Amino acid sequence: MIRIGLLGDIGSGKSYVAKNFGYPVFNADYEVSQLYKNDKKIFIKLKKILPKFIRIFPVDKMQISDAILANDHNLKKIIKIIHREIRKKMFVFLKKNKNKKIIVLDIPLLLENKLNRKKDVLVFVDSKKSDILKNLKKRVNFNKKLYNRFKKIQLPLDYKKKKSNFVIKNRFTKKSVKSGETEILKQIK
Repeated sequence: MIRIGLLGDIGSGKSYVAKNFGYPVFNADYEVSQLYKNDKKIFIKLKKILPKFIRIFPVDKMQISDAILANDHNLKKIIKIIHREIRKKMFVFLKKNKNKKIIVLDIPLLLENKLNRKKDVLVFVDSKKSDILKNLKKRVNFNKKLYNRFKKIQLPLDYKKKKSNFVIKNRFTKKSVKSGETEILKQIK
């Protein structure tokens, strides 16, 4: 099985690129939202460490945002709980798709959490800063302070780009992404 790991800035279009490869995708952001919505154990753990912020189930993203904005340490507490569960979900995904030729890992903190393997094909999704900010501002509840908190826990983009085997220029058009993906798939098959 070939594992393609996507790297890039917040809002660079990693999830869009992941979907367009046409292979099974493990989307960590989606899995986190499912944990908040459906996992009562996660709610109890979060409520225990952040009782001022986590009050109702299902966990609302605004509760999480408020906790992160209130204190730098709260993000680390949340990550400690959530990432353990995401790692488990990723292993279930890998097991389920073990006979697939290629799978795609859309995990924002792939390198930071050491979820990649040496043989993984790392693809950096490169987008213009102005395009990224324009797209982020379209998101519901976009918060610049929250964005900056998340940026602090990420490795530098230059480092991620250097670690990557390929770079896809995402101009936020299907054509720009598809041509990059076609070239990558040709080389790795």
